[in-house]
Amino acid sequence: SPAGMVLSVLVILLLSVLYEAVKMGKAVLLRRALLALPRSLSQEALTEPEERNTDPAQGRWFRYHVGQTLFHVVQVVLGYMVMLAVMSYNAWIFLGAIAGSTLGYFL
Repeated sequence: SPAGMVLSVLVILLLSVLYEAVKMGKAVLLRRALLALPRSLSQEALTEPEERNTDPAQGRWFRYHVGQTLFHVVQVVLGYMVMLAVMSYNAWIFLGAIAGSTLGYFL
């Protein structure tokens, strides 16, 4: 039905916007993680902070790394969902994905 198609296009548009937002959030976490890296890049300096009693920068690095991992999983899931919708070969769905990606990148 026309209402179902409009709803489908809006959902794909929002998924594409969310995909771009997650991608940007992942980049922000990467920047913060790189700033939280310890000066020494030895194996001992990169271990989980509970294993050693050292400065809190290592704990921040580990939390940022876990956050990046979660963002990556969400990004992959959203990307595959949008790809599967586009692979329906519906022109309106395709335009919704493109519009959502454009709007998400702009925001």
